[in-house]
Amino acid sequence: MEASAPDRNRGTASPAPIPERLAQEMDRDELSRMVREVNDDGRGVSYQEMADRAEAAGTPLSKPYFQKMATNAVTTAPSPERLRAIAAGLRKPLPVVQRAAAVQYLDYQATELSGYDDDVRVIVAHLAGMGPAEKKRWRAMMEAAEQVDRDAG
Repeated sequence: MEASAPDRNRGTASPAPIPERLAQEMDRDELSRMVREVNDDGRGVSYQEMADRAEAAGTPLSKPYFQKMATNAVTTAPSPERLRAIAAGLRKPLPVVQRAAAVQYLDYQATELSGYDDDVRVIVAHLAGMGPAEKKRWRAMMEAAEQVDRDAG
């Protein structure tokens, strides 16, 4: 009895394209990704520590909520109070967390800082949360650093 020839085409078919809506949902997890990055698969800040930070800041949020957020299982946009708690738990500036939530839940696409990397956007968000005196001090430091570079060159 002869064995049948192997099916050489089995498993070689190209995968079906991902439906557009599903692809968008997979890409829209900016806030969830931020929580995962701070947790770093258990090597970073624990979800309990995030919850403790939020409570210490006066905006309690549970450990299970942070866990659900990390897995993109939170299906509705967090309230402003919850966004403040998430920011405290992650130790991220509130504008950065708000933007990530807007991207994830409202399909927001930032245009005011398009073309810049995350570092620049985070720096701008930090500066946006500062008072006039702090901004003036940071501007003076940046201008002084530029002058040192010019003098050295």
